[in-house]
Amino acid sequence: MIRKARIQDAAEIHGLIGYWAAKKKMLERPMNHIYENIRDYWLYTERKKILGCCALHSVGWNELGEIKSLSVRPRAQRRGIATKLVRTALREADTLGMRQVFALTFVPDFFSRLGFREIPRSELPHKIWSDCIHCVFFPDCKETAVIATAGKSAHKK
Repeated sequence: MIRKARIQDAAEIHGLIGYWAAKKKMLERPMNHIYENIRDYWLYTERKKILGCCALHSVGWNELGEIKSLSVRPRAQRRGIATKLVRTALREADTLGMRQVFALTFVPDFFSRLGFREIPRSELPHKIWSDCIHCVFFPDCKETAVIATAGKSAHKK
């Protein structure tokens, strides 16, 4: 089941993101960041256990959104959970009036299968100077920037 996150989910979301961050597969999110942005998160749950999460963040310019913190528990991978979460976020982006959604990812092939295309990070200067500059990997980012049209990609099979 996919649902919006609640305050009570913050610790479990933090643990899931932290697992992948420790493996250098994504960026760590401090607990206060998760609490402050809890409305951004979508969760995939089974039997009241969070198996995956994905945040849709409004960037605030050019009707643009960002997919963040997409993660799935190791034992739940290869079941389509990440795909369902991204498509849910893209539908929400369309509903909110976001024309495009981008992500910075170590797995660009996953996103390309969902209709995203690679772009130079230089096309996201607001992102670079608002968030990326604080990253431990800056300026040697290894992530790939990808972007998609919100509603169009959300409805692909």
